[in-house]
Amino acid sequence: MSSSPPASAAELRARALRYLARREHSRAELARKLAPHAASRDALDALLDQLVAKRQLSDERYAEERARTLSRKYGPAKIRHELGSQGIPEDIVERVCAGDELERARSILGRKYRDAASTREERARRARFLQSRGFSMDVIARLLIIT
Repeated sequence: MSSSPPASAAELRARALRYLARREHSRAELARKLAPHAASRDALDALLDQLVAKRQLSDERYAEERARTLSRKYGPAKIRHELGSQGIPEDIVERVCAGDELERARSILGRKYRDAASTREERARRARFLQSRGFSMDVIARLLIIT
C-alpha cells in the first residue's frame, strides 16, 4: 500500500486517464494499478464503471490490441493464456483469438527459417519452436508436412 493519503475522486480519475492515455488497459489491470491510491474499493469500482460507460476503458479494445501485438510472435494458446491472466472474459478471448492459425504459424516460421526443413531432426526442431510459441500440434503437423 502507498504511504500517501488516499487520492480524491478527481485525482484518482486523473491518474486513471493518464494510464489510459499511454496504452489500453484491462479493467482488472487498471483496478490493480489504482487500488493503492483509492480511498475505498467502492470508489474504485464506481470510477471503473464510469470509464466503461464512457467507453474510455474497454476489455474488448485491450484484448484486440494485445492479441494483435502478440500474434506477430505467438500462437493462440499463448495469447489466450496472456489475456486470461489479465482478467479478460473468456468470450472476448475466444472472439479475439479466432483467426487463421495456420497462416500465422507459416509467417512466424518463415521469418525464423528461410528454407524448408530437409531432415527429420530439423522438422522436429521447428515443431518444438512452434509449440513453444503456442501453436496446436494439428497446425504444426499440417505446416511441417506441407513445407
